[in-house]
Amino acid sequence: MKLKLEKPLLFFDIESTGLDIPVNSIVELSFIKLFPDGEERRRTWRIKPWDYINNCQRPMEPAASEVNGITDDMLTGCPTFFELAEEIASWLKDCDLAGFNSRKFDLPMLSEEFERVALAGKRLDVDLHEPRMVDVQNIFHAMEPRNLRAAYRFYCGGEDFENAHTAEADTEATVKVLEAQLDRYPDKLKNDVEHLASFAGRKIVDFAGHLVYNDSGEPVLNFGKHKGRTAREVFEKDPSYFAWVRQGNFTLDTKRQFDLLEEKFKLERLKNKFSGK
Repeated sequence: MKLKLEKPLLFFDIESTGLDIPVNSIVELSFIKLFPDGEERRRTWRIKPWDYINNCQRPMEPAASEVNGITDDMLTGCPTFFELAEEIASWLKDCDLAGFNSRKFDLPMLSEEFERVALAGKRLDVDLHEPRMVDVQNIFHAMEPRNLRAAYRFYCGGEDFENAHTAEADTEATVKVLEAQLDRYPDKLKNDVEHLASFAGRKIVDFAGHLVYNDSGEPVLNFGKHKGRTAREVFEKDPSYFAWVRQGNFTLDTKRQFDLLEEKFKLERLKNKFSGK
């Protein structure tokens, strides 16, 4: 079943130097953009992973190279994410997003690269918290818990797809899996991005999931000694915790969401003071 779209839906996949988002970088990024009128566009970039602090190429971790087949020498002549940022941002403009396990890794990693670019002096009009995000893995795990290769075999004819663990092949497989899921579960899945984006997913504040929304819509800490407490309560009783997060080994997006909450709570406190509450 072909996807019914109100706006472009951008499928994407990332290969990286490793899996620890704060200390690793994107080395390959692939987009497949589907339009409501049936048009399809594709773009894949090889990217030199850049360490902005030490001003040098970030090395591939051996375990990552074993999986994706990308080595340091294959990246030395490639542009950095900083150099590609405007082009990548233009592809993201006015799109919903889709991917496989993208909520947990690809989306946070992409956000981290844009945050690094902003710290290096190039802040672009990109807010990856704004688009709806369809994570095909969430649907797959809710229906048939496995991984992308198993999902492709299960939904798309029983054979493996070629070139698994290249960004382009994984992205293309994800498109086919989602379309096949719509055919297989017509009674449970609506051909609607709003529905697909919320299916079997937990609403998070930051991409890493360190902050999540409770049933009342309040941000709640999802890690550490204050797990389960609202961010507002932690700010009132232990404000130094926000500073600890700011200095810790967290993604730049996580730190920014804590900063935004701190600014919000301080402003509310100031307003209450002057209103006599």
